[in-house]
Amino acid sequence: MASFGSKLKECRSEKGFSQTELAKQIDTYHSIIGKYERDEVKPTVDVVKKLADILNVTAGFLLGDTEEAGLFKDPIMLRRVKDISSLNEDDKKCILANIDAFLRDTKTRKAYTQ
Repeated sequence: MASFGSKLKECRSEKGFSQTELAKQIDTYHSIIGKYERDEVKPTVDVVKKLADILNVTAGFLLGDTEEAGLFKDPIMLRRVKDISSLNEDDKKCILANIDAFLRDTKTRKAYTQ
């Protein structure tokens, strides 16, 4: 499993940020970002959350949660999940019911076309 530092470096590079640019966004020094990437220093939970938001991934992804890795590396899916999470409970239930119905229909169609 990849370390926090290697995940951070990978995400930073994919987004095209230098260590200095990323450091400025979280109000720290580029040398600290380098230490995070080399796993010499562990960031606080708040710093991990800030980095995740800037890099459009979840804190869980950066911390090595492999189950989240595939889904939440996609910034569009991540944004949708964050948007849905901010809704009230009734709206969430409505959206989830629609997603469930769509997935059920898609699976049924697939089963009949095979």
